[in-house]
Amino acid sequence: MFLQIENFLSAAEVQSLAEIARQAKFIDGRLSNPHNIAKDNAISDLNDPHARRASQIALAALQRSEPARNFAFPRRIAQPTLLRYDVGKKYGTHTDAAFLPIGPEPLRSDVSCTLFVSGPADYEGGELLIHLGTEVTRIKGNSGAAIFYPSTTLHEVAPVRSGQRLVMITFIESQIPDERQRELLYTLGEVRALEGLKMEWENRTQLEYVIANLQRMWSR
Repeated sequence: MFLQIENFLSAAEVQSLAEIARQAKFIDGRLSNPHNIAKDNAISDLNDPHARRASQIALAALQRSEPARNFAFPRRIAQPTLLRYDVGKKYGTHTDAAFLPIGPEPLRSDVSCTLFVSGPADYEGGELLIHLGTEVTRIKGNSGAAIFYPSTTLHEVAPVRSGQRLVMITFIESQIPDERQRELLYTLGEVRALEGLKMEWENRTQLEYVIANLQRMWSR
């Protein structure tokens, strides 16, 4: 299950990130994973103060977004990173690493997130392709949009034919590791949000009872 949120970043935040990207130090993306031969992009050097500022902007947006919290049930969030795809750059079909070496305890990647800084008119190609069996979902988000999807999926970034693709990515360790259970809780939460005020109080209480206790049962 995917969640796409328009205007996840404000226009001012998008403008700030674009300006930061012009000043930040970028390094070969393969340095972060030398064994991944599919990776061909540039990533911001997280030791650079401009890159850290970009991470703070993205993290603030993630923390304030109620739809994102309701979808991902975040326990921990990896430091968001700026990625740049110039002409010819791409990221071949891959799956995200199960664990990221962050702090004293590795972060388990349950939900992946892409924040679009560049808009669709800024580049040709560069779509995020998510493979679902024999089907492929093509995503090219608007500037400021975000897409959340299970880290277990095979996905890729198509080659950029012109322009420049600028995004931020991060990974979320969820309180609910099982993606099917997360989907069920998210759906129940949507029912509560859309229909809860129309319910008799007793029925609303029963729904809250189910949601709360499933969260207790499935959280890790």
